[in-house]
Amino acid sequence: MSTYILIHGAWHGGWCWRKIIPLLESKGHTVLAPDLPGHGDDKIPVANVTLDSYADSICKLARAQSEKVILLGHSMGGVVITQAGERCADNVGALVYLCAFLPRNGESLMTWASQDQLSMVNPSTTDPQKEGTLAFKSEFAREAFYGLCAEDDINFARERLIDQPAAPFATPVETSQERWGSIPRYYIECLRDRAISIGLQREMQKQSPCQKTFSIDTDHSPFFSAAEELAEILAGIKSA
Repeated sequence: MSTYILIHGAWHGGWCWRKIIPLLESKGHTVLAPDLPGHGDDKIPVANVTLDSYADSICKLARAQSEKVILLGHSMGGVVITQAGERCADNVGALVYLCAFLPRNGESLMTWASQDQLSMVNPSTTDPQKEGTLAFKSEFAREAFYGLCAEDDINFARERLIDQPAAPFATPVETSQERWGSIPRYYIECLRDRAISIGLQREMQKQSPCQKTFSIDTDHSPFFSAAEELAEILAGIKSA
């Protein structure tokens, strides 16, 4: 059995994994789905939210486990698990990128997001607000994030989306082949993604090849729209 740490994306919280957690636990796995600093129930001031604080919170959780963890990042969470993987490589047995940003050393989320002309997120995000956050225009949430999701899941999510701390978007990751590069990594691409286009997902994989790629014919939120298929894929990934 494996221990999974599931990391949510921008504007979201650990709540987005509510369908995946019981599916994996029913197979005997341990599943942790924390709120990143400043998200969900974590009320750290926005000014204190950085990519470092994200990565450090994950590593603290990973080090507390009795075995190496399978660390999954969704969307923005891909940047987060990349930096965390570098910092606590000894505690991570696999990295899983779920329609996620996959940056190389010295690259940030914005390095890649700025190239995605097909993304519905870029035009649906406000300019940085004075408190250092980015708001998402909720009227575009269905089209950008939840195109194939059930209505109750869309409503559940919309009520919980928060303003996103901006600092982690622009901060480059610092990685090495000896640490992050030594961890087996997997990519789960979503073919109908309107937030991170499939073209960009595949270009990132081309630049940072993964051990194996899985494809799901769904939107940016397979934890809602294709929960059973996603859980089956995750259950088949083993920690090194």
